[in-house]
Amino acid sequence: MKTISERDAFSQRLSKALKDAKIDVSSPTAFAREFNRRYTGKPISIHAARKWLMGESIPMQDKLRLLAVWLGVSAEWLRFGDGKSADKYAAQSERAHYNSPDIELISNINLLNTEHKQIVREVVLTLLRLEKKR
Repeated sequence: MKTISERDAFSQRLSKALKDAKIDVSSPTAFAREFNRRYTGKPISIHAARKWLMGESIPMQDKLRLLAVWLGVSAEWLRFGDGKSADKYAAQSERAHYNSPDIELISNINLLNTEHKQIVREVVLTLLRLEKKR
């Protein structure tokens, strides 16, 4: 009897979470692009994305946590397949609070140089003052 490897089990849970979240990642390229839009660290390669999807490797903890938030599952379940930890509820509430365009906007702002980031901050603060929210 063949037992399923830890990496294969992770890959199956990742695929299920992607499907349940209705995220179309028909290729490792699309998956890597969508992941990197949300990740503030060093971008993952297409090769790394393919390895996660094919059950050849498991991401490091920081990437795993981002996947969990993005997909609305607990990091514990995604990594190990068990438990309904508090991470699940934190992931769901954080995901509900920030929708994809918000995450994309923040990622895009992070790509700007320091001077342009300051301009964005000033514009946002001015708009908040105009709306009397700050």
